[in-house]
Amino acid sequence: MSMQKYADYIEQIEIDSLWSDTKHIVWNLDPRVNILSGINGVGKSTILNKVVKGLVQGGEFPSHTLKGVRLKVVPEDARWIRYDLIRSMDRPLISSETVNKIVDASVVTELDWQLYQLQRKYLDYQVNIGNRIIEVLQSGDPDAAVKAQHISEPKKKFQDMLDRLFAETGKRLIRTKNEIAFSQIGEELMPYQLSSGEKQMLAILLTVLIEDNQHYVLFMDEPEVSLHVDWQKNLIDMILDLNPNVQIILTTHSPAVIMNGWMDKVTEVTDITV
Repeated sequence: MSMQKYADYIEQIEIDSLWSDTKHIVWNLDPRVNILSGINGVGKSTILNKVVKGLVQGGEFPSHTLKGVRLKVVPEDARWIRYDLIRSMDRPLISSETVNKIVDASVVTELDWQLYQLQRKYLDYQVNIGNRIIEVLQSGDPDAAVKAQHISEPKKKFQDMLDRLFAETGKRLIRTKNEIAFSQIGEELMPYQLSSGEKQMLAILLTVLIEDNQHYVLFMDEPEVSLHVDWQKNLIDMILDLNPNVQIILTTHSPAVIMNGWMDKVTEVTDITV
């Protein structure tokens, strides 16, 4: 078995026709932050969806052409992309087969289902970093303690971020538990009991954390919809702080998302339409 070669980031997205026979898209991307803007109905979400649809089964893209979508990646011979998609909608769960799979009755919306799956991945992530820490501490390396701390740093950063974000409502992450739960005035809350905006923020940060600092493409379709305006302002910075190796590709309507110095990373759909 040859090793799967993963791309560090997407360099260019080309789409033959955004809708039947119209609008050829060529979008040259920044390795880190890409913000797609434009009025409703101009095709922002369609562009994201076309790319994501093609990245099936763990991110393999056959010979860089996905039904009229061509991706250039770095390094150019990579055949796989690690990616995730965050959508803004906290809609009720439609699919009954999904509902039957879930043991937890409090999972009622798409965002809950996302958080439910993320909880599982978060437990795996903690096992992985736990094993890495043990390995380092047993290695007899004189810098073992420093290295072990470095491995657990992102998790601590994530926990501190959540405490800061949720401080206003008096919620704190319970750090003694392996799964994510909060305390609020002596009461324990599961993620599904959070507000839509809090769930959304948790889902984004958790997705980024469990990428475990790997090169990764994070697609976000109007992630700001239910977010507090201060959170919108800090969203990109927080994501890059948690994983400096992530490439962000997002659509937005909100000026707040780009306030903290991301103006030059904004692309209008009309600018990339040939």
